[in-house]
Amino acid sequence: MTRRPRAVLWDLDGTIADSKDFHWRSWRETMAAEGLALDYERFLLSFGQRNDAILGAWLPGAPPDRVRRLGDAKEECFRRLVAEGPLHPLPGALEWIARLAKAGWLQAVASSAPRANVEAMAAVLKLDRLMGALVSAEDVHRGKPDPEVFLVSAARLGAAPERSVVVEDAAAGIEAARRGGMKSIGVGGEALRAADVLVDSLSALPADALDRLVGE
Repeated sequence: MTRRPRAVLWDLDGTIADSKDFHWRSWRETMAAEGLALDYERFLLSFGQRNDAILGAWLPGAPPDRVRRLGDAKEECFRRLVAEGPLHPLPGALEWIARLAKAGWLQAVASSAPRANVEAMAAVLKLDRLMGALVSAEDVHRGKPDPEVFLVSAARLGAAPERSVVVEDAAAGIEAARRGGMKSIGVGGEALRAADVLVDSLSALPADALDRLVGE
């Protein structure tokens, strides 16, 4: 009897790598070039939102071409900062990715970030050789909590949703996994309590956690 493949679908920002400071610095630099000062608290309120929503709140009434230009400038700055580094993996993330690859699990990055950002971060962290797919914002029409990004990722790996586990640091991602019929691991606080497994850090994830979620 052929064993059906098992897959792990990884969120990237905040799950595999700590990229918040790169986003903060790139937004601050981009807005300063426009003569606008950005404080950290205002940045935190917007963190994780789409660029058009962020800029719509910061620059009410700004024409679409300006919003697009500033969003593109921010992402270009973000990629430059990532390349300059150092981009730090979060505790336990790379160790788990390597362990799962050795155990025969299929793996993909399933991110809401632009493709160029995903590719830049994956290259720095050397994820390319361990991931069967890199799925980004350009590959889907709807963002989390819609399950599309995870369903596309699983399909590209050739894994069924019920044989896939999502690893996420955001409540919207945990909800997207549920809607997609997938098990989930939440990395963070009580806001992720809907996850099937919740840990403060991937370094604290029990060694048999994924096997228990998706058996042989």
